[in-house]
Amino acid sequence: MSDTTADVPTAVPAVLVEGVDKVFDTKKGTVTALEQIDLTVAPGEFVSLIGPSGCGKSTLLRLIADLDTPTTGSLTVFGKTARQARIDQEYGIAFQQAGLLPWRDVSANIELPLELHGVGKAARAARSAELLALVGLSDFADSYPDQLSGGMQQRVAIARSLAESPRLLLMDEPFGALDEMTRERMQTELVRITAETGAAVVFVTHSIPEAVYLSNRVVVMSPRPGRIRDITTVSLGSAAERTEQLREDEAFFENVSIVRELLHGETPVGIRGVENR
Repeated sequence: MSDTTADVPTAVPAVLVEGVDKVFDTKKGTVTALEQIDLTVAPGEFVSLIGPSGCGKSTLLRLIADLDTPTTGSLTVFGKTARQARIDQEYGIAFQQAGLLPWRDVSANIELPLELHGVGKAARAARSAELLALVGLSDFADSYPDQLSGGMQQRVAIARSLAESPRLLLMDEPFGALDEMTRERMQTELVRITAETGAAVVFVTHSIPEAVYLSNRVVVMSPRPGRIRDITTVSLGSAAERTEQLREDEAFFENVSIVRELLHGETPVGIRGVENR
């Protein structure tokens, strides 16, 4: 009799990074940006990368996005090579700057990826309207980027990254240039949006509270050459429970303390949820 457990399908990871190194050749010699990176991101999971400047967080994101290639090791997105995942529009990407085209209104900016891939005008307009409702900007469809606040521009950029219904979002400090109040509102919005879309997220940040508030897991990286020092699981409930009030909760502060200690190279003792590597 066959083992029935062998017939149970296993979900393909949203991101699978195995033994990845990244070395850059510079005028001053070679620089090892990443060393022996192993990381798995499950479908629908929100994972933040945090570490000191120069530790390779953005480099790792660029490798996942096929904006650069690993020196050694392998990397797949939903079981595909990074290049094929890019071709198949498996992921959307957002950076610190919204990068909106100033001569296109909000709807036209959101529609741009669809337009580039030959989607018809009516379908583009319908998808843009759907995404504007999702990010709470339906009344600004005809506005231009210079008529929007920084936070509103970032919401448009997030909507654009979702235009082709990706199963993965790659985000490189998308709220880094915003004031603290706007940043916190955007974090709450992002929790809601990702819960509604079901997309997995790999999120680069320098902010410990931001990483804790948003994430299912936080990946703590070491100074260059960037390695994964620790991974900690954040247990703060569902998206519906991650409200503004959560920021005053004792569990939130406890998780912030865990990540801070890991970031500084200290291993918390007796803390549940920490995965030492």
